[in-house]
Amino acid sequence: MKTTSALLLLLVLAACGEGDKKPGAGPAAGGPGAAPPQPEVDVVIVATGAATLTQDLPGRLMAIRSAQVRARVEGVLEKRLFAEGSDIAAGAPLFRIDARTYQANLSAAEADLASAAASFNRLKPLLEIKAVSQQEYDQASARHKQAEAALARARLDLENAVPPAPISGRIGRALVTEGALVGKGEATHLATIEQLDPIRVEFSQSYSDMLRLQQAVKAGKQKAAKAAQVRLLLEDGSVYPEPGSLRFTDLAVDPNTGSVLLRAEFPNPRRELLPGTFARVRFPQAEVEAAIRIPQRAVTVSPLGQAVMVVDAEGKVSPRPVKTGGMAGTDFIIDSGLKPGDQVIVNGLQKARPGATVKPVPWDPTKKPGPPPGAGAGAPGPGPGMSGMQGMAAPTNAAPPATSAAVPPAPTLAPPAKSDAAKPVAEKK
Repeated sequence: MKTTSALLLLLVLAACGEGDKKPGAGPAAGGPGAAPPQPEVDVVIVATGAATLTQDLPGRLMAIRSAQVRARVEGVLEKRLFAEGSDIAAGAPLFRIDARTYQANLSAAEADLASAAASFNRLKPLLEIKAVSQQEYDQASARHKQAEAALARARLDLENAVPPAPISGRIGRALVTEGALVGKGEATHLATIEQLDPIRVEFSQSYSDMLRLQQAVKAGKQKAAKAAQVRLLLEDGSVYPEPGSLRFTDLAVDPNTGSVLLRAEFPNPRRELLPGTFARVRFPQAEVEAAIRIPQRAVTVSPLGQAVMVVDAEGKVSPRPVKTGGMAGTDFIIDSGLKPGDQVIVNGLQKARPGATVKPVPWDPTKKPGPPPGAGAGAPGPGPGMSGMQGMAAPTNAAPPATSAAVPPAPTLAPPAKSDAAKPVAEKK
């Protein structure tokens, strides 16, 4: 009976082995012995054309107009009359200071003026009949004018008890609270108003760069830029959609930095730009004819200098030293090292080794880089020894042997159980 069980086990194993011998299970053309495909790299074909040289310079945003609201009279601040962070118009009341003292001063000044006016009016006809001296008349006239001036001052102090907005714009937070004593010995700073549309940016340019540019224009190598339109690059690297204009260039060089101060203005209708923000200004410097420009990411920098990776007609990669001469937006202007028709690698530099063979693909600037080859959405990759067989029959046929190995044990164990039950009968025979 043991011999019968052994024979059944061999038959089951043989059936499992034949299940593996299906079409496509053997070595295929794309098996481990096949050559791997050539990696793809994004390239740009070098061409000449007109370009505008630009320069990115750091700067700070500033309000076009800024005014500090200060207390002009002394007193206790009773109430704030505006919403913090809101837009206000020029002349709008902002605070109310206790004005009872100034109201009393105004009443006293009005009484003094009335008394002085009465005295002056009485002396005027008496002077005509020589009943009073000219000196008495002049003193009365002077007291009358002093009373008028005191009344004007009292009215001004009463008006200053309610400080108005000096300019239109957006007001910040209140720097004092209700109940605080302001104007005691100094003009207390109450709030600040800033005009944000348009907004100004101040930046500086090296005088040596400016001088070198002027010499290049005089020599005929470059042409002066026609437009004074500038662009603003924000802290996150994005370009502000609204173009600006250059408004001011200083006529003197800062002796501490050796640079020249410049100012530009940008529209800010949505109040997106705020004063104090760090930004970079990109403005045109000159125009170049027949210039070669390539993306900045294609140029690598090493201790040996700047270089790019080029692909020849056979698809082989080789390094090429280059010399850059400036910027045109986000691209480099190449002075030497490249010629029209060269294929320069932009994306895939990690796959392009000198001497390797690659497949050049035209670069699409709007296309986002995809996932690395073989990186699926969480699916496990092929096991050891399965490289080069993705998509072939081998990975598909790997599942049936696992299924056939799990199902047969049940019928394999059943016959021995029956044979054990029948063993006493066989012994009796």
